[in-house]
Amino acid sequence: FFFLMIRRPPRSTQSRSSAASDVYKRQGINAEYMGYNKELELEQNRVMLKSFYDNDCSTWNPQGKLFQVEYAMEAVKQGSICVGLRSNQAAVLCSLKRAQSELASHQEKIFKLDDNIGMSMSGLTADARILCKFMRNECLNYRYTYGSQHPITRLIEKVASKSQAKTMASYKRPYGVGLLVIGVDQDGPHLFETCPSANYYEYYAYAIGARSQSARTYVENNQERIKAASLDHLILHGLQGCLLYTSDAADDLLCVDLGGRRIIKKKK
Repeated sequence: FFFLMIRRPPRSTQSRSSAASDVYKRQGINAEYMGYNKELELEQNRVMLKSFYDNDCSTWNPQGKLFQVEYAMEAVKQGSICVGLRSNQAAVLCSLKRAQSELASHQEKIFKLDDNIGMSMSGLTADARILCKFMRNECLNYRYTYGSQHPITRLIEKVASKSQAKTMASYKRPYGVGLLVIGVDQDGPHLFETCPSANYYEYYAYAIGARSQSARTYVENNQERIKAASLDHLILHGLQGCLLYTSDAADDLLCVDLGGRRIIKKKK
């Protein structure tokens, strides 16, 4: 038997260093790729956790939020603008009617609930109709039982309780609509805002809906004038707040007295 052994000559120092650098380069590339995959995995985990917590409105996330309620609040912000104002003498609601297309009719935004109560909505119109029907029934039942008009503060509390019930069960969802409700009782005019989170607030002037920040800024700057305004001047403030929705169109308005009624026209 014959055995043949062949020994490979040792590599030079330069060849060894170049080979090591190639390995390190490949490892660096792999490390960057692994880091990118890790960030992508973390982002996917965050999305999965968020989708887990927003399956229903009765599950809190670790930050103490209810995503379903926040989504409903966002629906209110996407609706058309509504402005409500009240002075020491009267209360007014103003809103912009938007059509889905040029061939469609405008949706009603302001509803009469009783002889002394009215409401305007921003958000999902279907949810607004449900709440409008509920409030009308409550006013009719109160008038039939007690023979007087329903107190507006108690009516708002009923709406808040109804909205709160929608956030306490996993098989329900919050109302995706915000309301501005005005009314007059023995204490004078009132203006309330209701939220999908079942909170409600009373204001002298407020605006909800898309791009309503301009209207809120306007009523804040004219707060003292609004408190002492008459009905006609209150209507003018409300219209000017609504028209701020369409850029600076309010600067092109001209107020005209016509037979005791104030008419707003475009300046030519």
